[in-house]
Amino acid sequence: MAVAYAGFVGISIMLLKEFNSVVPEPYMDEPFHIPQAQAYCRGEFDSWDPKITTPPGLYILSLLLKKVFMLKCNVPMLRLTTLLPLLALPIVLARLMCFHQGQRLPSQIMAPTVDAIVLSTFPIAYFFGFMYYTETPSVLFVVGTVVAAMQNRHWLAALLGSISCTFRQTNVIWVLYAYASSQLMYLRFRRAPPGAKPFSQLHDPPALAASLGDFIGAVSSAPKVFLDILPAFVPYALVLGLFAAFVVWNGGIVLGDKSNHIPSLHIPQLYYFIAFSAAFGWPVLISGEGGIFGLVREVGQRMFGSKLRILATALTSSIMAVTVNLYTIHHPFLLSDNRHYTFYIWHRIYMRYPAPYLLVPIYIACAWAWFLRVGVKQTMLQTILLPVFVLPTLLPTPLLEPRYFLIPYILLRSQVSDVPTWALALEGLWYAAINAATMWVFLYMPRENVGRFMW
Repeated sequence: MAVAYAGFVGISIMLLKEFNSVVPEPYMDEPFHIPQAQAYCRGEFDSWDPKITTPPGLYILSLLLKKVFMLKCNVPMLRLTTLLPLLALPIVLARLMCFHQGQRLPSQIMAPTVDAIVLSTFPIAYFFGFMYYTETPSVLFVVGTVVAAMQNRHWLAALLGSISCTFRQTNVIWVLYAYASSQLMYLRFRRAPPGAKPFSQLHDPPALAASLGDFIGAVSSAPKVFLDILPAFVPYALVLGLFAAFVVWNGGIVLGDKSNHIPSLHIPQLYYFIAFSAAFGWPVLISGEGGIFGLVREVGQRMFGSKLRILATALTSSIMAVTVNLYTIHHPFLLSDNRHYTFYIWHRIYMRYPAPYLLVPIYIACAWAWFLRVGVKQTMLQTILLPVFVLPTLLPTPLLEPRYFLIPYILLRSQVSDVPTWALALEGLWYAAINAATMWVFLYMPRENVGRFMW
């Protein structure tokens, strides 16, 4: 769909021009990132702002663009550094989504699929494509890492994964996810040559037909295939080794301002992500067989279809309510900075008893909805793999921040197959409406001595 992609590129470039016209000065976190990038452009590589907590991948990328294309390191050109990965995102996403959906890759690199273009307009990714933040290059290299791993190009995947970690340290988790997901696909589809001894099999039944006994069977069969997937791990082990060396050298994962980024056990963060994903992804959730009523019926069956399921739902709800009570974190940034939407969500919902507890059944329903939609064509382990890797990325993060949900959502949404045209159109319109509203609020809404509102 070269025409659709051309439209995506053209609209994005015009938006960046307007963005730079209305907001010519660095804003929010840009006053930290932009001077640091300009120092690198001057060759001052020993200069570092201690308030910056992420590695220098963004600044090195800007420096490379300066050297190759003779760009200046002013605010508009530095923002172009983050727009370019956004423009490349549909091309890489098309390959990831084709793998999950079992489709042929696009015949032309500049003609990504419509669903890849739509997903690239996901509001969190799209908005930060116009600011000098690490989000868009981070997600681009993570998706590229997963795609390379799916193609069994593991050394390339390790290289791309290493680069992704220079934008955000936690991307090392997604490097491991890329390896694990590629090996599940490898084990699922490998076949022994005729006459040869059959390969050992990992017990991994279709997701929607799986039971607790199947999970136990998968765990017990894992040692049989361990040696088969070990050779592919070598490149990723090197990435882990480099990351471990960085942690030892730095004295921790966080660079710079460690005092405001202390890891804390934040279990409800997982619940926020589930609700966030359903709020943004509802058009594809209702696009499965049976539509919205079929989805509601299936979720109801999973939650209340038998006495055992009712008991499981009640027990899960009770445990979640306890974690909400014990592990909800009221981060100082969330309580004080009224320039973010999360400030109002927190004050008007999560600080009003008993709202946090009443939302627990909704979280469970949303989780089941995603499982039922994603698991249509996937195996049990493929479906639960992403949630497993989401745990170490979200549990230690004390701040409710939509940007932390960006990569997990992109990887989750890319697994959905058989999305009809009407649902893609609805999803695109939903994203477009959110983007238009958030851009208008950020650029044009009167502020009356309050900063610009943003994610």
